[in-house]
Amino acid sequence: MLAPPLAWLLVVYVGSLVLLVAGAFFSLDEFTGKVTSQTTLSNLDEAFTEPAYWSLVARSIGVAALVTAICLAIALPVAFYVAKIAGPRAKRALIVAMLLPLWSGYLVKAFGLRAIVEPGSGGRDGGLLASLTGWSPGFGYPAVIATLAYLWFPYMLLAVHAGFERLPDTLVDASSDLGAGSLRTFRSVIVPVLVPSIAAGSIFTFSLSLGDYITVKIVGGTAQMIGNIIERALLAPNQPLAAAFTLWPIGIMVAYLWTMGRLGAFENL
Repeated sequence: MLAPPLAWLLVVYVGSLVLLVAGAFFSLDEFTGKVTSQTTLSNLDEAFTEPAYWSLVARSIGVAALVTAICLAIALPVAFYVAKIAGPRAKRALIVAMLLPLWSGYLVKAFGLRAIVEPGSGGRDGGLLASLTGWSPGFGYPAVIATLAYLWFPYMLLAVHAGFERLPDTLVDASSDLGAGSLRTFRSVIVPVLVPSIAAGSIFTFSLSLGDYITVKIVGGTAQMIGNIIERALLAPNQPLAAAFTLWPIGIMVAYLWTMGRLGAFENL
């Protein structure tokens, strides 16, 4: 029964990925702007040896990691309250509230954050923050990080909440009976149980943040991430160079998924 869907996935997803990677090894005719049948390593050389791209990749990884850390820091107390403290009726209402942001459009939420952080300039009123406080972070990496954390937070919250739901109350009670304080219980009892759920949630927040380029264009100002370089190469148009740049996020995510798989993330997806 699963053979046809699996075959479709192999053809559509794996096949297209193979074609994408293969495209990085072809050259571009500078006169016609079309891809030729001549193979070359110049695209890979430009994408992987240029120091400016190394720093861009490092910034992109840093942004994705920081977004993941922010989502986790907020998700832990919220998910704990929903799973272990809230009553049945409040729990149902909170779970619906957790899912509501996923019903809103991506662009609606991104432009909503833009309306909040937009700075005032040239006599023009700024966004909500500038109007209420006279200050705004403006467009840049802080706005990108805040927007991405807002966009992808539900994915981390749902994964961590599922982990807390699977955490037996008897383990926490036993830890307390044995004299462990709240911090020791959290570190030695709760965190080991939650590691697979945290890893599962981080796959979404990290990968979606790493590959995002639309949010950067909306609230990033002059900020750039990997996706923006790929988009720029496509618009040039230089498809082989864009394909070479995509090997960066592909390689990063393969390594990340392998690490998260070792932590048991795929058991919680």
